[in-house]
Amino acid sequence: MPIGRQGKGMGAVLAALLLCVLAQAGHAAYPPRITDAGAFLDQTEELRIKDHRQFTQRLAQIHRESPVLTTAEQWHLRYLDAFESSLEGNYAAAEQPLRDVIDHAGDPTLATKALALLMNNLAVGRRYEDAFKLAHQLTIELPRIRDKTTRLQVLSYLSQTLNLAGQTNLAIKYAHMMEDIDPSKTTSCYSRTKLVAALYNAKRLTSASPELQQAIETCEAAGQPIMATTMQLILGTLHLEEHQPAKTLALLDRIAPVIRINHYYPHTLSAQVQRAQAYAQLGKDDDAQKAALAALAMAGPDDVNDYLKDAYEVLYLVTKRHGNTAAALAYYERYVAQDKGSLNDASAQALAYQTVQQQILTRKLETEELGRQNSVLKLQQALDAKAAETDRLYITLLIILLAAIALWLLRTMRSQRRFKRMAIRDGLTGILNHQHFINEADRILRLLEKKLGHACLISIDLDHFKQINDTHGHAMGDAVLKRAVAICQQHLRPSDLFGRLGGEEFGILLHECSRNQGLDIAERIRIAIGTTPIEKDGQHIAISASVGLASTDTSGYGLQRLCKEADVALYRAKRAGRNRVVADAGNLAEA
Repeated sequence: MPIGRQGKGMGAVLAALLLCVLAQAGHAAYPPRITDAGAFLDQTEELRIKDHRQFTQRLAQIHRESPVLTTAEQWHLRYLDAFESSLEGNYAAAEQPLRDVIDHAGDPTLATKALALLMNNLAVGRRYEDAFKLAHQLTIELPRIRDKTTRLQVLSYLSQTLNLAGQTNLAIKYAHMMEDIDPSKTTSCYSRTKLVAALYNAKRLTSASPELQQAIETCEAAGQPIMATTMQLILGTLHLEEHQPAKTLALLDRIAPVIRINHYYPHTLSAQVQRAQAYAQLGKDDDAQKAALAALAMAGPDDVNDYLKDAYEVLYLVTKRHGNTAAALAYYERYVAQDKGSLNDASAQALAYQTVQQQILTRKLETEELGRQNSVLKLQQALDAKAAETDRLYITLLIILLAAIALWLLRTMRSQRRFKRMAIRDGLTGILNHQHFINEADRILRLLEKKLGHACLISIDLDHFKQINDTHGHAMGDAVLKRAVAICQQHLRPSDLFGRLGGEEFGILLHECSRNQGLDIAERIRIAIGTTPIEKDGQHIAISASVGLASTDTSGYGLQRLCKEADVALYRAKRAGRNRVVADAGNLAEA
């Protein structure tokens, strides 16, 4: 796994990484006494991306000496103080000073730089909706920015923020624009790392991609070891995805000294998790387990991220291979919890971006409507001057206005319906997403409990799905998921709930269904999946599914317990050989 990953944030991590890189310092001589405050501030700002220690010393010096500053110089100093707070990760302290500079400084260039930094801070702090609003504002202002340094800073932040929103083509475009403006080694290092981040997020990167090797070489030549290590860890992840664990281990051994020297936490954690994954692929289970446990020891008790998810997955697979069922189940539950956290954050990013786009569309429609209303007033004045044509023109104008309003309402309603559907449906299969399935299932179970109705919860997991992806590619994997969903829907009633819980795992809540009826439905679904081969582009794939079932007859109406019982039954089905149905009380239906 690289330093960042889709959903959890290649963009967000590289945004934070940029500030970390800026914080790398060398020893600097004590600066001379201030004689020209304006020149001193300009020189100090230049040092923010070259020598953070000297940058900090100079800020402390100007506050200590308190020279007489013009109004413009006071605002410049306020911006630099906010930048220093951002470098230290204190985004809350930086926010109000940056907003003051934007609203009151009276310097368009300084205000634009403050706006770009504020956008970056909001994105790193996971205030996605606010960040995407500022991104839209900066995109509009970009053609009017003439100052080279400011334009580079805006392009850099826009690239990483739009990558966070999943707008990878725009992120790539802005990365290329950075290098076109300034092809120097330092700028090329930043632009090429953002290009690699966007390509990885778009799943358009392999270990042999020239863009990745160019980024590594450029950052090394520019003396940016942290950025170079970030790119090398991405290379390590790509080797793992391409089933070349030995290359990953060799790479990790080569960059280990740099990681130890810089002591950058995401690098240390990512390298440890990659070791665990590589050992697991090589079948060195003891080494894999030790590396995964070491990675977990680095994290806090409440941390949720992709690193920990991958570590728990390694532990789950290793303990499962060794037949330690209880430990495997415990690790699997923690893996699911981490995966849910990643999915929730990715959903929050997508939802925030769509919300901002919807607001922009609404404001545009409102502006158009105001324009139409102004046209109405002008036409009314013309009608007063032409009394003979008043009635005919008034009726025509009224029809146009009503049609415009109706069209506006129709477009708004269609946009709202589409937005609501995106919020509750899985983007690939069209069935309920994880969160909405859980919410609806809990509501239905509470209603059933009041009238003593019956329900069954079915957990379905496609067997050997990872092998399909690895062998035939993700396009075939997506086709398998869609076909499996279509097969299941053929056996469900309109009142049943059907949702995607994550990856190749699905959940079904059978409404008003006894345990025996649930077993019959589950068995029909399993047989239908197993007897329906998938065909795409001339390839035929046979698939099967393992099914776990829990019933309110034996497990009660608590959703948490039903989910746990169904997951345990599913695990037993897989342990028993896959392609079968297992119920919560131990009854087994063989394929």
